[in-house]
Amino acid sequence: MDRSILFLSILSLWLIVGSGLYGADTTSRKKIYTFPIREEIMPSTERLTSKCLGEAVAEGADLVVIQMNTYGGMVSAADSIRTMVLNAAIPVWVFIDNQAASAGALIALAADSIYIRPGGNIGAASVVDQSGKPMPDKFQSFMRATMRATAEAHGKVIDRIEGTDTLWRWHRDPQIAEAMVGITSGDSTTLNVLTLTAEEAIAKHFAEGKASSLEEVLSAAGVEDYDLIRYEPTLLDRILGWLMNPFAQGVFVMLIVGGIYFELQSPGIGFPLIAAVLGAVLYFSPLYLEGMVQYWELILFIVGLLLIGVEIFVLPGFGVAGVLGIVSVVVGLTFAALDREVFRHVQSGEMSVGRVLQPLLVVVIGMTAAFVVGIWLGKRFLSGNSILRNRVVLTTDLTPQEGCVGHRFPDESLIGRIAEATTVLRPSGKIQYDGAYYDAVAENGGFVERGTRVVITRLEHGQIYCEPSVDQS
Repeated sequence: MDRSILFLSILSLWLIVGSGLYGADTTSRKKIYTFPIREEIMPSTERLTSKCLGEAVAEGADLVVIQMNTYGGMVSAADSIRTMVLNAAIPVWVFIDNQAASAGALIALAADSIYIRPGGNIGAASVVDQSGKPMPDKFQSFMRATMRATAEAHGKVIDRIEGTDTLWRWHRDPQIAEAMVGITSGDSTTLNVLTLTAEEAIAKHFAEGKASSLEEVLSAAGVEDYDLIRYEPTLLDRILGWLMNPFAQGVFVMLIVGGIYFELQSPGIGFPLIAAVLGAVLYFSPLYLEGMVQYWELILFIVGLLLIGVEIFVLPGFGVAGVLGIVSVVVGLTFAALDREVFRHVQSGEMSVGRVLQPLLVVVIGMTAAFVVGIWLGKRFLSGNSILRNRVVLTTDLTPQEGCVGHRFPDESLIGRIAEATTVLRPSGKIQYDGAYYDAVAENGGFVERGTRVVITRLEHGQIYCEPSVDQS
């Protein structure tokens, strides 16, 4: 009995182990997804990262490797990418293919592993303005805290074991990460900004190793059997990235609102309306291609424009239709530029509410700027004696003498002249003088037969008055 039980146990164990071995052969290859960050960190980079991480998960990738060579960029975009990397569903590595400066250093710190090219560096993460000057202390303080928190997010690892004691260290030292922003002396002065070379980054445990190519990175990590999926940004990606830049979107909003404003100020010109349509196309097209625009947002925008038109042309004044129209336009433009994934990140606490408010600020600022600039340009070029006003605005005074009238305009020299009634005057009709025809009215509402000779008695408001001539011979 005991031998039978032993035999069945061994047989079952063999079947389980055997099936596991056979199944392992088909799934041993790793799937590696890689994409580059080689340019300035901008909202376009943020969208590229979000797109590639989503594709990597959809492809069933085991690992994502970001090939980085950047001098930095916008802190807001870098912070969003940092959040994506920290919360990615699969491991994310960064291969620093020369530089990971400023905002690039923040993104690299969020990665699970960092490999760096010999001669490369990482650091110099202080916040600067457009001219390269350090920003005030409050900005530097935020960046130091962000760098420190990013390093702390990777936790601690065992440094060494001494007897029965286990000594721990930070996987990446938060104090070193903070030093990459430097210290401040007074307001807007940054000192002692840390930048690590490849050797220094490895020595301070900020990089796992050196590599000259992506293949060397994977080899150094012990990944030998893999399928590599490379994503290279296309020209369309770059164009869409530029069009979806907040600054560009603000300009498009200005074109939409400003074009409509100028067209209403000078109807019939055509160019402002064309500019408004072009602005709307440039604003919505890239958002539609990226799958961010839903039909209700576009419909809401169009309905808003129609309500504004009703307020202007049908119900003059500033009433309910105008308010609803403006609100509809603002909501349509805002939600069209808002990625639905942002709400999920805000709900989970991964992003601040400010990320939701950014498209709203772009729309509001763009519309306000359009009104201000439109009013200024209207006073500057559509009033007075400006060349543009004379070209696009109808300024001719259409007096009866210079304009187009339906009949000859009489002058005072006709008074006392003898004419002939070419129609019956009852009391109005037509008369002829010197080969020209004129509208005329019989004096005192009288009746004048056709062919009767009449004398022109007076002119009143351009109207000829006459009466039968005494001499009918």
